[in-house]
Amino acid sequence: MKDITARALNMAQVRGVTYADIRIVTRLTQRLAVKNGKVEALEQAETQGLGVRVIAGGAWGFAASSRLEAKEVERVVAQAVAIAKASALTRTKDVNLGAPISIKASYQTPIKIDPFTVSMAEKIGLLLKADAEMRRAKGVKVARGEMAFVRENKIFASTEGSLIDQEIVESGCGIAAIATHLESGEVQVRSFPNSVGRHQQTRGYEFIVEQKLAENAARVGEEAVALLTADPCPSYDATTVILDSSQVALQIHESCGHPIELDRVLGAEAAFAGTSFLTPEKLGNFRYGSEVVNITADATIPGGLGTFGYDDEGVPAQKTDIVKQGLFVGYLTSRETAQQLNLGKSNGTMRADGWNRIPLIRMTNVSLLPGAWDVNDLIADTDDGIWMETNRSWSIDDKRLNFQFGTEIGWEIKSGKKTRRLKNPTYTGITPQFWGACDAVGNEQAWVVWGTPNCGKGQPPQVAHTGHGAAPARFRNVRVGVIK
Repeated sequence: MKDITARALNMAQVRGVTYADIRIVTRLTQRLAVKNGKVEALEQAETQGLGVRVIAGGAWGFAASSRLEAKEVERVVAQAVAIAKASALTRTKDVNLGAPISIKASYQTPIKIDPFTVSMAEKIGLLLKADAEMRRAKGVKVARGEMAFVRENKIFASTEGSLIDQEIVESGCGIAAIATHLESGEVQVRSFPNSVGRHQQTRGYEFIVEQKLAENAARVGEEAVALLTADPCPSYDATTVILDSSQVALQIHESCGHPIELDRVLGAEAAFAGTSFLTPEKLGNFRYGSEVVNITADATIPGGLGTFGYDDEGVPAQKTDIVKQGLFVGYLTSRETAQQLNLGKSNGTMRADGWNRIPLIRMTNVSLLPGAWDVNDLIADTDDGIWMETNRSWSIDDKRLNFQFGTEIGWEIKSGKKTRRLKNPTYTGITPQFWGACDAVGNEQAWVVWGTPNCGKGQPPQVAHTGHGAAPARFRNVRVGVIK
């Protein structure tokens, strides 16, 4: 593989580029799914290919191929250079990557149990056991379970002298129960560990074992059935809401993670997923939230789904402050965008969805840092409010300002205690006002690094795997339910 990288970079330099890099990626994926006591999916696939980026005439060019033969590598390099030179005809300014980066290193996800050595029979057996436990609850019509595993090997090399070898391993799982009431047509869902596809981390099969799918399955089924006859969530113009950690994670993803992507801010990502309200003049002086809101982007968190050694520009993984005591202080950057705003070096967030996609700025582990509150004390300190748990739906505008979220389940809080169960809870808000109303965050014991394996961005679309550390958090004066 290293012979291929050297050949490609030499070819690019001969053709007059000012910069070139190559990524050779081999990705092995496995997915298993069950539904109502039967195996629904057994999938395993492997892809391999290379992608070449170049700068020629001050502009970018990119080309890729699934074939690694010498003649094909030469063709890909020539195509990337031709695209760059064509792009240069319409450029308004030259690409500036800042100071050269030359790193020779390797990185490997620390794992205890290689998920690809665990038998299909063991994995399916666990999913079927959880499936059966969910269906014990009378009223559960559909029970589902899923596992997914990824091993990605990447070699990155550049004309600046970098040569980086990485192996990233991921393991993920989830179960869900769907309950129905035939007479009323009511349908309710309960999911575990969360509802965003599945919970996933950069860990081995030990992560699956720790989730205790079978042990939690009966409760999941029972709660789905109980929601059929639960009271609807009441509507309030303003009330107190406590979000569980998985819902806080999605709130971070949608209303903080996306708007801090600097390519989006600068207009390079406007068609598929919108722009951002966090425009450059706000950096360092905009009040994003209350003083208890501290958010970081940290690609070094053990097990985080956005954890790696080096991004797809060869920049080391790092931790960056995004919001500090409520003040907006940082973006997610690439080498190029960091120079456009004179921010110094990139904070290492460029990642591509495989060998045939150009790297984009993507979330790493964008997390709300833990506060001081024990969760039981947080509830006890709330006289009147609603606890909302596990996302069910979301909607947010293209600038990431106005949003509405729904959760699978809620509980009314009265006099510091959870009381009646509520179905179909929803809440709405405007991002800075909502985070400004956060007055309490759960402590480190309640903090979980959730994995989101389905974050979409770009055209052609790319799917990124991101992480979000979060603990339950309390928000005051929130609009809840359907307001007439």
